Amino acid sequence: MTVGEVVGTGFIAQLWMTFPGWFWQHWSTDSPISQTILKTLILRITFDGADEPQVAAPVGDFFGIGLCEVASFTSRYMGMSSGGFYCSFPMPFHKSFRIELENMDSVVDTEVFMNVLYQKSNTLRDGAPIFHAHYHTGENPGSEPLLIAEVAGHGKYVGCTLSCQGEKLNYLSFLEAPENVFIDDDWAEPRIVGTGLEDYFLGGWYFREGSFDGPYHGVPLKDTLRSSIAMYRIHETDAIHFNRRLKFVFQNPWQADRLQTFRHSSVAFFYLTKPTPAPPIPKGSDLLCWYRIRDCDHQSIP
Repeated sequence: MTVGEVVGTGFIAQLWMTFPGWFWQHWSTDSPISQTILKTLILRITFDGADEPQVAAPVGDFFGIGLCEVASFTSRYMGMSSGGFYCSFPMPFHKSFRIELENMDSVVDTEVFMNVLYQKSNTLRDGAPIFHAHYHTGENPGSEPLLIAEVAGHGKYVGCTLSCQGEKLNYLSFLEAPENVFIDDDWAEPRIVGTGLEDYFLGGWYFREGSFDGPYHGVPLKDTLRSSIAMYRIHETDAIHFNRRLKFVFQNPWQADRLQTFRHSSVAFFYLTKPTPAPPIPKGSDLLCWYRIRDCDHQSIP
């Protein structure tokens, strides 16, 4: 469903939305409830008449938590405000933008409330870059690279959301994986190598003191028993620039026999000088990837 379309030049300043289905509705007591709607409701944004959207992601992942859970947190560029979901990344458009939503849930219907604050302007500079948000998900035996972004073009990477869950209870060793960032000609060896996955999100010791939210980084949800964690980091003055291409992965340096299987989902945020199609959204069990979903009757997704 197309929920809004604007023709002209300008920028989106803020996008806010909310929807039921993931909680009990006192005004519709017989309506089905499943927190999976946070994963199966898909947001797409297409800029400047492109054939494919530049933004494509489940709403939970896009706004900061991909674990089919909601937790209140308020960062500078995205957050969940006690039932509301917002994004404040500036999104320039030179010709137009179109916002679409798709409900892929087989059980839960929902109603969407959306407020998009945009400004038309004749002073938008030529070549103002286009906002992109690319979604990735999968299962990892622990030793394989965890892909966050791989894009071609000229632009800058400005952050990501990442949610992970171990198959084994009380397991967080997937957080040992530092970031490896490959840029332009530095493709055989990464230009940037970090010290650990939680270190990239500016934490330490597997986020020893638990969840927190800041303007540019945070852990809105940590459940050690269920091996579940959701993180975000935004780059503003420290954006990672590239001229031709960028690949961003987390790579665990431990030996494979020390690692356990985990699943992950992420959204990478970046700007490119030309609209580039977002990866397609997977179907079925590849989208509903988690081993366990808190507060749901079903504890695993077949």
